[in-house]
Amino acid sequence: MVETRLPEFIPGLKLSEMYYREAVRPILQRSFPDLKHAAALIGFGSDVIGFDDLRSRDHMWGPRVVLFLPEERFGEMESAVCDKLRAGLPTSFRGYPTSFGTPDSEGVRLLEERENGPVDPFIDITTLPAFFQNEIGWDTRRPLTTADWLTFSEHKLLTLTGGGVWHDELGLESARQALAYYPKEIWMYLLACAWMKIGQEEPFVGRTAEVGDEIGSRIIAARMVQSVMHLCFIMERRYAPYSKWFGTGFSRLEIAPLIQPNLTGALEANDFRTREQYLSRAYEICAWKFNSLDLVKPVPGRVTFFHDRPFKVIHGDAIAGKIMEAISDEQIRAIPGYVGSVNQLSNSTDVISYNAVTERLKALY
Repeated sequence: MVETRLPEFIPGLKLSEMYYREAVRPILQRSFPDLKHAAALIGFGSDVIGFDDLRSRDHMWGPRVVLFLPEERFGEMESAVCDKLRAGLPTSFRGYPTSFGTPDSEGVRLLEERENGPVDPFIDITTLPAFFQNEIGWDTRRPLTTADWLTFSEHKLLTLTGGGVWHDELGLESARQALAYYPKEIWMYLLACAWMKIGQEEPFVGRTAEVGDEIGSRIIAARMVQSVMHLCFIMERRYAPYSKWFGTGFSRLEIAPLIQPNLTGALEANDFRTREQYLSRAYEICAWKFNSLDLVKPVPGRVTFFHDRPFKVIHGDAIAGKIMEAISDEQIRAIPGYVGSVNQLSNSTDVISYNAVTERLKALY
């Protein structure tokens, strides 16, 4: 589709809500007045987390809704609802086509203009258990376990608890609320692992520079910046998006205006001492923020030298140890090392995003 033919940009969440209320719901009320259902825009997509823009319109974007039906007689009702929507929906909504092309080999669908109906809408018709099972491998009819929490992708949790719900008669909001954020002691465990990740490498920024490995120093500094950013997400009890939106999501945290200049300074620094100065300030801000959570006795808020070596650190490993000592859940304490969640364990898309893999990773916990 030619970009100039598209109308003025409407954020996907707003477009979805209007589409449901003005086009989809009237058809359901007219054809199935007694049908209990839920409607939302959750799951995949930059529009779900509010990061969509003009560029986002090139694929998997447009008037779309996730429609939840009761499990009872689902197959029969899915077919009937689909037929009524295809026949009754307009060919365009707010200037955007309501039809989408056939999915390609990767399941991607594009807007497709049609002059006449029936249309082929992008309306995912499903049930609550099937949807959450497909997204994160969770059967909503059973309680969440520690292993579940630690193997759920943070980005997926963000897209399931974010987005918008336009109608709910089936308990969709209850399922979302159950995933709102990690239970307290799992949260504390993730904090401990985040601090340990900093503690394990923070002196290496200086040690690599000392032997003339400038590239190595820069690489580790960049990893420290990423670790600090993820720690900030956890401290503010916010799910972190995946890499494409990680920085954008971080910029919306409360702590971002205070700490971001130091992270930028560390990344831009051309020498170790400048790099260390910015990183040290970032570590100290994190220590201050952590102490404000009042989870353990206050940790030192100033960097000191790494033993007898001239590299300033916050001693993230010591902070991690204090947090672990305050965790009473024996199942969590029995997890070997500071493995952390699947997001802390790996940044591989294939590890984090596929239920078949994360299901196997539950054995770690």
